[in-house]
Amino acid sequence: MAQGHTFQDLEEMGESLVALINSSQTENLRRITEELQALFDQHMETKKVMTEILREETLIEEGVGQRLLDMEEEKKQRKRELETLEEQLQQYTAKSQTSDSELQFLRGELERLKNTDHELETLQSEVNEDTTEIIPSAMYVAQLFYLITKIKWEFDTSPNILKGVHYGADLATPINIDTSLRPQSDVSDTLWGFVSTEW
Repeated sequence: MAQGHTFQDLEEMGESLVALINSSQTENLRRITEELQALFDQHMETKKVMTEILREETLIEEGVGQRLLDMEEEKKQRKRELETLEEQLQQYTAKSQTSDSELQFLRGELERLKNTDHELETLQSEVNEDTTEIIPSAMYVAQLFYLITKIKWEFDTSPNILKGVHYGADLATPINIDTSLRPQSDVSDTLWGFVSTEW
């Protein structure tokens, strides 16, 4: 009789243990699912931030490059104008055929051009200063991108060509994408496909 009672106790205890295990597994699965969702959300946010950083850096670099080109062209043009005016001034002075007013005007123009040249040099030094601050920053960002993505980019390609090498765990994979033939989202997804999701 006592033995039958003990068996019934064991049976009830077994059912309780099975119920406890089942409820624990459900809780573990729910917790794992939440962790995976949080990891996915974090991955998507990181992808969004990195894409925005890349876009902003590209715009900054293009803007600085265009400013440098414009300033250089304007400086060359001003230099040509300055040389022309200096030649004219020398000719007029040598021949002594110009009136005082014309000579005064040319000197004023020469002074104005010298001031403009000085302003251009000041602007050039400001652009150079911007370049020494922005380019190292861009290099730092490029190094940060490499550490995250393991992609080493080639920078001497056409603007619409993305070219580089992804250094994966087992092998290096070349990348050569013509962005003019594919949508941006497709290019972005392709590049993010190289990034390891193992933390």
